Amino acid sequence: MCVVSEYIRTESLFPLFVQGDSLDVLRSISDNSVDCCVTSPPYWQKRQYENGGIGLEESPQEYINSLFNIIKEVKRVLKPSGSFWLNIGDSYQNKSLLGIPWRIALMMIDDGWILRNNVIWNKHKGGMNPNKDRFGSIFEDFFFFVKSEKYYFDADAVRSKPRQTKVKNGSVVSATGVSGIRYKRQIELSTSLSDEEKKNASEQLEQVLNRIRRGEISDFRMVIRNEQRTTHSDSTKLSGRAKELKDKGFYFLFYNPKGTMPGDVWDIMPEDTQRRKMHFAPYPEELCVIPIKSTCPQNGVVLDPFSGTGTTMKVAYELGRKSIGIDLSNEYIKLAKQRICQESGSFLPFQ
Repeated sequence: MCVVSEYIRTESLFPLFVQGDSLDVLRSISDNSVDCCVTSPPYWQKRQYENGGIGLEESPQEYINSLFNIIKEVKRVLKPSGSFWLNIGDSYQNKSLLGIPWRIALMMIDDGWILRNNVIWNKHKGGMNPNKDRFGSIFEDFFFFVKSEKYYFDADAVRSKPRQTKVKNGSVVSATGVSGIRYKRQIELSTSLSDEEKKNASEQLEQVLNRIRRGEISDFRMVIRNEQRTTHSDSTKLSGRAKELKDKGFYFLFYNPKGTMPGDVWDIMPEDTQRRKMHFAPYPEELCVIPIKSTCPQNGVVLDPFSGTGTTMKVAYELGRKSIGIDLSNEYIKLAKQRICQESGSFLPFQ
């Protein structure tokens, strides 16, 4: 589809929306032309959408096969350095959880995708659980796949702001208040360290504190044999930290001075569907921020083959990235354009 190629070549950041079947539209897009895909397809048998489409198949396997055909096209249009973020919920049939997200993920792995993370979207749903014979569902899978081992990833773009060292009572301490006094005392009183190990531990602790004073690091933690709680394996064959603890009697953990990377559990409230009445299941904008910041370069292109009311495109636009949204519903596309214009203060370009 020449309109997609033309859009990618232009300098416009306003999202391009294409109305049509995702599979058909994707087949018209050139190979290796998109940097990042962030999407949440319709879940199986969860909603009746305006123009039908994926999610209404008779069986879960038919649904999985239909979605996998689209995923294969996504892989083709992604650049070798590209990433694919897939948010998908599960369904029940005959009281059994079907495991649809992981059935799709395993098919993707078999097809050559590399699964870097399974992010857990903790939706913090409160209130009563209407189910009488099972626990409530409050999370969804958000898979982070890459096309090749050499993929774009900007860790610094998503780090939390680091805390800084400070001076307290004339002493320089770490960002979390570690001055070394407690560690020094533990080394002195340790019955698990030899005299030589105590000497080495004290000297290396002083070196670390000097790095704090010079501002080279903002925070650290010292683990001393039989003094601190550890959660790694105690096998020296499996864990380098276990080997250090056995051989030296201690080791250090250093925090990145640029800040901490997000973990793989994201606590994000779902969209308020009463406040936004334009879509059955809009996912929150916050869910798109980390994927786009970390895996799409500033001049890159984001794709959403199930764009709905344009959440992915809105976030991409606000973060200075181009984006392409595909949806069966012309009504949703109109709403998405209006939403982006209204909430960002932009004028609707001719498309």
